[in-house]
This record gives sequence, C-alpha cells and structure tokens, in this order.
Amino acid sequence: MHTIELLEAAIAAAKKLGYRVRTEVLDEGAAGGVCEFAGRRWLFLDARQKPIEHLHAVLELLRSKPLPAKLLLAPELERLVYARRAA
Repeated sequence: MHTIELLEAAIAAAKKLGYRVRTEVLDEGAAGGVCEFAGRRWLFLDARQKPIEHLHAVLELLRSKPLPAKLLLAPELERLVYARRAA
C-alpha cells in the first residue's frame, strides 16, 4: 500500500474507534493530536503537514490503546501498528 492508502485505512480505523478526524490549518507551532471535548473524541491533523506526517499521527493514536479484535486492519497497516508496539 502507498502512504495515501495507508493513511486512509488508518483514518477509517480511528473513526471506527469513535474518533472524529479533522484536517485543518493549525496555528503555527500548534501540534495536532487527540483531544476530547463536548463528549466526543477528536484527532486533529495539520493541513500543512505531509501525508506521511498525518499517517504517523494516526498510527500514534492506534498504538496508544488496545484495539478491539473485531477491528480489522489491512495487513500492511496492522504491521505498522503492531511493529512499534513490540519495539
């Protein structure tokens, strides 16, 4: 899979976990990431960043919590998520 395909699959997985994903131009120096407000979980991505940077941010989210067994990931995405956990 190419970076864009991996990113799309990772975002789809985050959404299945209940996250809303927004890509916006963030303030200079502001890091995107996960937050919760109004009872909803959000992942913000900076529109100025490259797709590979977005992918790393979503992978960080997926690695930060146990994933349910019913969440099916593409094999390439699964390797990226679990390879880092094992390290």
